[in-house]
Amino acid sequence: MPSSSQPGRLGGSVFDVLSHSRARLHRRADLGDGLSAALWSNAFDTSCYRPTHHTLSVYLSGGQGTFRIDAPQVRGAPGKLCLMPAEHAVDWIVGPPQHFVHLYFAPEQLAPLALRLLDREPREVRLPELNFADEPFIAQAFARLAALDWTDDTQRLVANELGHATLAHLLVRHGQRPSRTRLRGGLAPVLRRRLMAWIEDRLAEPLTVGEMAAFCALSEHHFAHAFRVSFGCAPHAWVAARRIDRACALLRARMALRLDEIAAATGHASASHLVRRFRAARGMTPGQYRAALRPGAWVEAGEGTPA
Repeated sequence: MPSSSQPGRLGGSVFDVLSHSRARLHRRADLGDGLSAALWSNAFDTSCYRPTHHTLSVYLSGGQGTFRIDAPQVRGAPGKLCLMPAEHAVDWIVGPPQHFVHLYFAPEQLAPLALRLLDREPREVRLPELNFADEPFIAQAFARLAALDWTDDTQRLVANELGHATLAHLLVRHGQRPSRTRLRGGLAPVLRRRLMAWIEDRLAEPLTVGEMAAFCALSEHHFAHAFRVSFGCAPHAWVAARRIDRACALLRARMALRLDEIAAATGHASASHLVRRFRAARGMTPGQYRAALRPGAWVEAGEGTPA
C-alpha cells in the first residue's frame, strides 16, 4: 500500500509507517521515472495509512490473516492486489507472516498515460481503492519484479518496464471518471491533441512557451495555466519527458546512432546534456540503457527474453 514524499524517492507516509512498525524491509529501489519499489515482510501488526502518493501492493505469500478494520470479512491471499490511492485513509490488521511488494508512484505519473491511453485529461481520471483484487497480469508482473536484482542496471531496466506496464494495465482496467461535472479551465480536447502532435514533430528543435501559446492562440499566462490543468504538469516538464521517451526509442532502434546524434534528434544541447537528463529520468545513463537492451543482456541477467 503507497508511497513517498517525493516522486521517485522512498519515504513518505506508507514507507515511513512500515519503517517504524514491525515490518521488515528487505530491499528498496528507485526504478526511475518517478517509480519506486520495496520488498517487505510483516506479521502480527497494525498499520494506519493516509498516503501522499499512490501505492500498489501484491502479496507474494501469506496474507490470509490480514484485513481492513472496517471490512474484517475480506482477507488477503498470495497474488491478491491492493491499491491505496493518495489521501485515502485506511487501518489494517496484519496476521501471520506475509511477504509483499510495493510499487510507489505519484498521482502525476498517470497524467501522460491518461492522455495517451484514454485520451482523457488527468483530472478526468481517478484510481479507485482496491482491496484484495484479482489481477493475474499485475500479480505475475510483481512476482517477476520481486525476483529481479534492483542493483543491476539491466534488471532495474526490466523493473522499470514492468512498472510502466503495470500502471498502464491498472489505468485501462480501473481508471474512472470522477464525476459528470463539466470541466473548465483547460485546453479543448481537439486543441490538446493538435498541440501534442505539434510538439512531437518539433522535439529536435528549441521550444518555448511563447511558441506553444502562439500555436494555441492564447497568451503565455493563459496557456501555461490551461496546459497544466489539461496535462497535469508544466509545459517544459512535458516536453522534457517526451524528449527522454524519444531518446529511449532511438536507443532501442536497430540503427546504432551516436549519442551526439541522439542528443541532436531529441532537442538536447549536447551528449553530456542528454546524459544528465537521461540519468535523472531513468536512473541510468543512455549507454547503460543501450547495453541493457543488447542481444543476450536479458539472458545474462538471468531473466530470459523480455516480456
